[in-house]
Amino acid sequence: MSDKLSHKRIAILVANEGVEQVELVEPAKAVRDAEAEVDLIAPADEPVQAFNHLDKGDTFEPDRIVSEADPGDYDGLVLPGGVANPDQLRAKPAAVEFVRAFFEAGKPVGVICHGPWTLIEADVVRGRRVTSWPSLQTDLRNAGAEWVDEEVVVDDNLVSSRKPDDLEAFNSKIVEAFAGRRVPTAG
Repeated sequence: MSDKLSHKRIAILVANEGVEQVELVEPAKAVRDAEAEVDLIAPADEPVQAFNHLDKGDTFEPDRIVSEADPGDYDGLVLPGGVANPDQLRAKPAAVEFVRAFFEAGKPVGVICHGPWTLIEADVVRGRRVTSWPSLQTDLRNAGAEWVDEEVVVDDNLVSSRKPDDLEAFNSKIVEAFAGRRVPTAG
């Protein structure tokens, strides 16, 4: 167990329904194992229904609702995927503003799978090199990003990955980013 994130507080922002469970649980475990405090943030104060692809998974209680959460209280942000999750978040102005605030403050953000849809809505991908689930590549390019098909991509304070199979690499890089290290990937 590492203490490299002790005294760090990380936000995980999800919709109340539709988050891919493994993309929520595994990054949360990785940052907790590095001794960070983790808050699950959602639009409503009701259980978060996770999914295992298209099948309902577990439910999780949010720690805060996004309209009352202060980005200044957090050292980093994780945006899991799941098709419905970011699609719902990008329609919630408070969620979009919460995400944008991390970029304006230069804080590290980890995003995986379909999660970049929320980044597109926040208008924070222009000029950045990112990866995602392949079906988002046109959306990301249209938003001004350079989309690449790589396991994990680090562009300054943004760490992105494509899918659950990439979680080991993604988790390693978000822990590094949240610890304050800027270690770019090869490529």
